[in-house]
Amino acid sequence: MGSAVRVLAEATPATRDRYVDLLRVGSLAVVVLGHWMMAAVTPDGVGNLLAVVPALQPLTWLLQVMPVFFFVGGFSHALSYRSLLRKRPEGSAASASAASTTSADSVYAAFLRARLQRLLRPTMVFVLVWGVVALLVQLLGGGGGLTGVTLRLVTQPLWFIGIYLAMVAFTPPLLRLHERYGWGAFAGLAGAAAAVDVLRFAAGVPYVEFLNFAFVWLAVHQLGFLRADGRLGTGAGTGSGAGSTPSTGLGALRSLRVPALLAGGGLIGAVVLVAAGPYPLSMVGMPGEKVSNMAPPTLALLAHGLWLVGAVELLRAPAARLLARPRAWRTVVAANGVAMTAFLWHLTAMLGVYGALLALDVPLPEPATAAWWAQTPLRLAAAAALTAALVAAFRTFEHPAPPSATTPAPGSGPLAALGATLCLLGVLGLSMVGLGGLLEGRTALLIAIPVSAPAAVAMTLGGWLLVERAGRGAVRGSDQRP
Repeated sequence: MGSAVRVLAEATPATRDRYVDLLRVGSLAVVVLGHWMMAAVTPDGVGNLLAVVPALQPLTWLLQVMPVFFFVGGFSHALSYRSLLRKRPEGSAASASAASTTSADSVYAAFLRARLQRLLRPTMVFVLVWGVVALLVQLLGGGGGLTGVTLRLVTQPLWFIGIYLAMVAFTPPLLRLHERYGWGAFAGLAGAAAAVDVLRFAAGVPYVEFLNFAFVWLAVHQLGFLRADGRLGTGAGTGSGAGSTPSTGLGALRSLRVPALLAGGGLIGAVVLVAAGPYPLSMVGMPGEKVSNMAPPTLALLAHGLWLVGAVELLRAPAARLLARPRAWRTVVAANGVAMTAFLWHLTAMLGVYGALLALDVPLPEPATAAWWAQTPLRLAAAAALTAALVAAFRTFEHPAPPSATTPAPGSGPLAALGATLCLLGVLGLSMVGLGGLLEGRTALLIAIPVSAPAAVAMTLGGWLLVERAGRGAVRGSDQRP
């Protein structure tokens, strides 16, 4: 383990919540492993193991952990934004109200810039590298078979980046709602998600289901705000770090009440919804299904998110004891520094392994057969090794440039918000259209508007430029990473 990681680990403040870092890297690791396991690749294309063996679909109730990442994001965003607010410059007494408004406006721009750097620097390097590869493949007359499938698939996980960008952009107003209404703000978002599903399934209202991309994921994000204020009952509020001593005896049991209710209520709710409603069993999207719990998200997925959040909070105390050990904490610090890079490149590595097997004429067994399962450990090891090599090549882009010394200019908030919106639309568009068919101008519908890959990249880069311009000079805030 590198000396830089050791120094960073030893410099960790006592107030840092180490469990949040473990949840972040752990959730991304589970997603990566799930993608590697679910890929059922044959010479004819890429299928889904869960469709080949439907009996495995209940495993998604454990392995669909994106709600945990978004929950952790809410916690981190609350800390980061509040840290920047505390550091904002004060106005004179005569113009306190105007100064406060201008200062908050500048803080918003600074907050967006800091968050987007961590997300978009590694993301845009990934996109530009793959864009060049896709263009060369087409110019050389390729793009069929597994290569064509790869050009479509490698950008699909970017939907997660797009949703996360929306959470970043909505953090300040939703944090204000949280501070005013507490659990009521979460209940409002959850109620809106339920209303959308009623309109969708009972009333047949078209297109309304897409609102749940916001309501479901922002409700999970709101749980992170509640955790930041210690309202989940596990002592995990602002300022509670690895060094805090968990409650014992009756106090410990009381502190687990809310997580237990979330876990139990969410699990029961998800079971009832799947058993009685129009919701599928799988908590990830399945090919050819009429209703997906993921795209767009459903009330069943929100219930699933509640049970996962409750479950991970119930494990906080034993995890805190583990993370108090220097070796364990250094491992989390090292993984946290490259997690986003690994997530971006893991499908590239997996498909690269399959491509190498095909190029070497190594037989690919039929998915889910005994021979396929026997080959799985070797494929996973090869994908992990190739991912590690790609991380070594691109990890430097995960570290943002240091902030400048000046404060963002007054009125920079709306410009930053416009930039974040363009980034959000661009990244989501790119996840939908992929990088195949660049020369043919292939498009995908984004909110009823055809978007090509070059247009999506241009929107993302243009939006990022606006955010950089608006937020340059941000003061350094909390580094409880994104």
